Amino acid sequence: MSTPATQPVITSSTSLTSKPTIRVGTRKSALALKQADFVVTSLQRLHPTVNFEIKGMHSTADKDKITALYKFGGKGLWTNELEAELRIGELDIIVHSLKDMPTSLPDGLVLACVTEREDPRDVVVVKKGLENKYKKLADLPEGAVVGTSSVRRMAQIKRKYPHLRFQDMRGNIDTRLKKLDAEDSEFSVLILAAAGLLRMGQDARIAQYLDSTTEGGGMLHAVGQGGLGIEARADDQKTLDLLKELENREAMIACEAERSVMRTLEGGCSIPIGVETQWLGDNKLRLTATVVNVEGTEAADAEKIEEIKTREEAVEFGIKVAKQLTDNGAQKILDVINVDREASRDKAEPWVPA
Repeated sequence: MSTPATQPVITSSTSLTSKPTIRVGTRKSALALKQADFVVTSLQRLHPTVNFEIKGMHSTADKDKITALYKFGGKGLWTNELEAELRIGELDIIVHSLKDMPTSLPDGLVLACVTEREDPRDVVVVKKGLENKYKKLADLPEGAVVGTSSVRRMAQIKRKYPHLRFQDMRGNIDTRLKKLDAEDSEFSVLILAAAGLLRMGQDARIAQYLDSTTEGGGMLHAVGQGGLGIEARADDQKTLDLLKELENREAMIACEAERSVMRTLEGGCSIPIGVETQWLGDNKLRLTATVVNVEGTEAADAEKIEEIKTREEAVEFGIKVAKQLTDNGAQKILDVINVDREASRDKAEPWVPA
């Protein structure tokens, strides 16, 4: 029986004791629950005198897999119901895939912690039966079908491989792999996040990792991809202190810089903004970013290296990179995308966040 989004479902709990309990909210997908379990297990080791209770919740987009996602409002699509529970005190923290979190949070809520980051890159997964034929994107012949519903991925791949075709693909990881491998499937490959496959034990399906050094042209990942963000109430100091021990400083700062680029450009999930961050030593962070039009024919690129020690400095760094993108033509590309999207709302096919 389905459960209304406003009523959390307890998916794991501890016995009733006198210990304080932290209620952990998450989406109810297999990957989201695994990520929440990782966070709870890590927190339990750090705080053995505290109970942690996971409450899974279906978002509107989890329940409706047909409607185009922009019709739900875009930003906050995967997080709104959970944040409502957090604000009224039904939850104490929320575990998110950081790439799904809006870059601007509701009043009273904060990104309290980013854990150690999984591999942030995108990857190529080849259809079963074609593994010996194709090893990477550059191997695909003209007209080969690439499965992705991410505008960012599609735009960047079109920029480097204009001879390929694209088809939308929604669903969880297992669903997408089954659609790819189906005998009557026209897909040759899928583009997915490495992090999800690695966390679900599907790393054997990865044929090629994509990054700025990829043969044939770079491919930058989504803002926050590979990171787990923990959201909490800004005035809940006890919980904020509890989470501090779990924070990975380098991941937090790098992700703050990436999120600042998107926030400054006011980009939503459907806007093709790609990023890549790399620590170079001595607190120096390199941030590379790109904005590509949907056809893959126009692009604005930016790259900066600065010494970054704090979250505040990371935010300022991201603003500088966003300005460089704008100076190089990003705003013109984004304006066209926004106009086209508004004009074709009722005609657009379903898509999912990058």
